[in-house]
Amino acid sequence: MYLRKIAVGLSALVLLSTGAEARGVPDLYSSKQKQASFDSCADLFPAAQPINTATVPATMKPLALCSDNFAVLYSQTSKTPLVVVERLNAGQLQDAKGEERTNQFYADPRIPKGGRAELSDYRGQHPAVDRGHQSPAADATSTNAMAQSFALSNMVPQDPTNNRKIWSKVEADVRKFAKRADGNVFVFTGPLFDPGYSTIGDNKVWVPTRLFKLVYDVSSKRAWAYVLPNAETRIQKPMDYATFVKTTGLKLLGNFPVTGSVGRT
Repeated sequence: MYLRKIAVGLSALVLLSTGAEARGVPDLYSSKQKQASFDSCADLFPAAQPINTATVPATMKPLALCSDNFAVLYSQTSKTPLVVVERLNAGQLQDAKGEERTNQFYADPRIPKGGRAELSDYRGQHPAVDRGHQSPAADATSTNAMAQSFALSNMVPQDPTNNRKIWSKVEADVRKFAKRADGNVFVFTGPLFDPGYSTIGDNKVWVPTRLFKLVYDVSSKRAWAYVLPNAETRIQKPMDYATFVKTTGLKLLGNFPVTGSVGRT
């Protein structure tokens, strides 16, 4: 058992974690969000149809986690998210504008100890790695949502240049598109672990070899994706959905209609 202080805005939140339960006061997560289920955040998925955790190999020990603005399909094996899903639209992004970034990272108290990353796993790494957001802090619409975005269940070990420059530009381009879109845009973000991936820390957190961000515009039925190496690189032209599925093996849109790809962001 341990105490971890998290500053949110001008107030201090204290989380007391004993494995899967948080008994902090005040708590960042609702009683429904403490349950390992997508039931309380189904609306963050296209047509309110969450990813079925049963489709993930049991060896990855999948866990469904809901937060205010995003849903996480988490792996207790890799100690990272596998897929993080957001629903973006112009109104939400207007609400997110002006929310103060906290930079207060913490281990997710809903995940059993031994199945999660700890802050210590990211410290003292050579070469250094960033705690890379999958749901960006800039998408958070409230103080609570901002704080939730800094849970390590929303992070992967990311190359610093990739995280702060290349990936940041990808995130900004997606927000730019969502602000102009006619309705909801669903965004799927996650790591890819190719053979030869490394690990960090005592908990052996998997370091992705590549990262992906898949965008689905419900109104136009267009979908496209960025798949980039977890390294200092250049942003490549987005690929269409069929190419994304072939490249990653991930059919994240199921049977939803896809009738085109990106024009311009």
